[in-house]
Amino acid sequence: MSAEEGLSSAISDWLIFNSWWLLLPFIMLLVVAAFIVAFVLLLYMISPLISPKPLKLNGAHVVVTGGSSGIGKCIAMECYRQGAFITLVARDESKLVQAKKEVEKCAINDKQVVLCISVDVSKDYSQVESVIKQAQEKLGPVDMLVNCAGISVSAKFEEVEVDRFRRLMEVNYLGSVYPTRAVITTMKERRMGRIMFVSSQAGQIGLFGYTAYSPSKFALRGLAESLQMEMKPYNIYVTVAYPPDTDTPGLAEENKTKPIETKMISETSGVCQPEQVAKIVVKDAVQGNFTSSVGPDGYMLSALTCGMSPVTSITEGLQQIVTMGLFRTIALFYLGSFDSIVRRCMIQREQSKAVDKSE
Repeated sequence: MSAEEGLSSAISDWLIFNSWWLLLPFIMLLVVAAFIVAFVLLLYMISPLISPKPLKLNGAHVVVTGGSSGIGKCIAMECYRQGAFITLVARDESKLVQAKKEVEKCAINDKQVVLCISVDVSKDYSQVESVIKQAQEKLGPVDMLVNCAGISVSAKFEEVEVDRFRRLMEVNYLGSVYPTRAVITTMKERRMGRIMFVSSQAGQIGLFGYTAYSPSKFALRGLAESLQMEMKPYNIYVTVAYPPDTDTPGLAEENKTKPIETKMISETSGVCQPEQVAKIVVKDAVQGNFTSSVGPDGYMLSALTCGMSPVTSITEGLQQIVTMGLFRTIALFYLGSFDSIVRRCMIQREQSKAVDKSE
């Protein structure tokens, strides 16, 4: 063999040897990717095994506060369609009677009953405890409690009367604490139950005009997270529902005083129908999901704000991990848009004032 042939052979051997080293990172990457895919598939397969057992609504006793109108009434109707016995709780007796008639039209058998109780769930805990006891004596232990009583105020911070801050906390927060406190002991004894807190997308993100409303809805999440950790060993599952703007009497009342900035920001996500919201949140509560969101915007907000919230399936946790970065990028564009709306409205207002002064 000539020197040239020997050199050529050595170079070829060296290239072949080193090409394996060059391919090694790609091979390792493929192996890691294969393990990840296999792990994810395994988690998807075992996820149903560790998720809560769905609650059967047929024959169950469901208590709905704020059940005389809006989302609360539609939730009661949805549960009644699935065979539940319903207790409607609200302040206005005439609205309760009308709501009862509407709910009863959704019956699937002649054994179902709708009970109406008039009480302010935010005022006196002893009264709330008494009416819940009365409901349980008539329809049996509460299987699911839906805390839907709430009010809203939309105005600039300095324009909201100080008493309104207190009142919103009483109705939106304590109005959920009291009924929950009244049913929790029986649920623990039976080692089963569902508790739903109806919050709002304004309970996930603070928006212009909601300085009184948002904190009262954010508070529900803190209550729900703490309560879920206490109740999980007793097979009691908590759901926090975050509906968007929904076509209800409450929204119509809120729109009367809503600042232009808040209206423009709200228009970016549209308005949902209460029947649609009710179907989604009832399904999530029955399945024991901690978070219940409506629509693509709601899903993105829930993923973005999940933080240390509990998950009821491995699949849910994986989805949050995978989508977080993308959703945060989208959210930054939304926030920039909201800031632009506020700034634009402020400039227009100042220009209008300057014109008025010049005249």
